[in-house]
Amino acid sequence: MAHGDTQATEPLPDDMVPTAPAPAPRRRVWPWIVAFAIVAVLAVAAWFAADAIARQIVTGVVRDQVRTQLALPADQQIDVEVAGAMIPQLIGGSIDDLTIASDDVTFGGVTGDVTVTAHDVAVRATGEMSGATATVSFDEAQLQTLLATVEGFPSDTVGLAAPNVTMSLDLQLFGVAIPIGVALTPSAADGQIVLSPASFQLGDSEVTADALRDQFGGLADAVLRDWNICIAQYLPAGVTLSGVEVDGDLLVADFDVDGSIATDPALQQNGTCA
Repeated sequence: MAHGDTQATEPLPDDMVPTAPAPAPRRRVWPWIVAFAIVAVLAVAAWFAADAIARQIVTGVVRDQVRTQLALPADQQIDVEVAGAMIPQLIGGSIDDLTIASDDVTFGGVTGDVTVTAHDVAVRATGEMSGATATVSFDEAQLQTLLATVEGFPSDTVGLAAPNVTMSLDLQLFGVAIPIGVALTPSAADGQIVLSPASFQLGDSEVTADALRDQFGGLADAVLRDWNICIAQYLPAGVTLSGVEVDGDLLVADFDVDGSIATDPALQQNGTCA
């Protein structure tokens, strides 16, 4: 071949030409995401449905037990509430907070609206709990019934004017009955509701205890005294009066409940006042 001649390049046969690899097929991710989302929604819905059924069963059992234990009428309205998700608490073996409420509950001849919140209540047959609190609320008519059990108390004159209970008592002076209005502040002591005189009304004027004693002498003791109402005698010994106040048009008594009351017969017997 002469210098400067260009050698022609022969093309490669077709079967020798390298080919680029075919692109891998792209997976479609979004159907899996949608499927997972649907399954998740169904699982959550099933969880809440199961939780609602469990809640309905538990509250129904509690409601029936309360009616039986307290001998309440079959048509007595009893509200039962369980805080938080039901199923995890059942699995754990106890209910964190169980609230039971009913109006016009009669105990020992006294009627009031009752709310009880129990803590760490065992779901098995032991009945154990860590403790509970309770409130009993009396409207004016219910309070009159309670105070009618106190000898010498003019229960038919009782009213509620926060923060006090009010009453009226007649003092005799020279054969004339003179009504004295008394505002009584409630407190709790030794299982008793104590009503202590806070102010006095003579006619249209507010007077002091000293003025009443000067005018009526020893007769004034009838309105200057404290009044003790033994509430413990109507309740189990495991229920302790912890406070009392007038809240609006109700007298509200607060109680602490011993957690062993469900298993200790002694705590289930009616209490006494000191």
